[in-house]
Amino acid sequence: MIRNHLVVFISLVVLGTATPIARTQIAHEHTKAPASTELKLTIDGKSTAVTVADLAAMPQKTVTVHNEHTKTEETYAGVALDDLLAKYGFAVEQATHRKMLHTYVTAEGTDKYWVLYSLTEVERSENTAEVVIAITMNGKALGEDGQLKLVATGDKKPQRWVRNLTAISLVTVQ
Repeated sequence: MIRNHLVVFISLVVLGTATPIARTQIAHEHTKAPASTELKLTIDGKSTAVTVADLAAMPQKTVTVHNEHTKTEETYAGVALDDLLAKYGFAVEQATHRKMLHTYVTAEGTDKYWVLYSLTEVERSENTAEVVIAITMNGKALGEDGQLKLVATGDKKPQRWVRNLTAISLVTVQ
């Protein structure tokens, strides 16, 4: 990681734009994005704003996962992603089963970090893993991870977890 920052710093020096502030902004850009209090949920082009209070009022799912980055067990509580999708327009039933096989979900944080899931990876009728929009970790607010965090129990590493979650989009490919 130091090597990557060094390359960026050297590149900036060569271009004549390096300052300690610029270097710091590049190195910490991921952590400086403000937390969002609202989730933009888009299902096949139709957007809805979902608040943290809306999510807290829904049935809660608790999952315990091993975070490979911190080497600790973490317990998250929040809404199962498939429950949220069903409530706002994508219910899994016989009529949508085939469509589900051609559908993907993206999730994005305030820092523009985004990930992609096949819908069959997040739908419990098709997969044993859980994908949760977490509101709490270990019974407390998420802290530095913002108001909302996407957590997946099926991933060995938290590479597709999204902290400071701001948007989820469901797209069907024809």
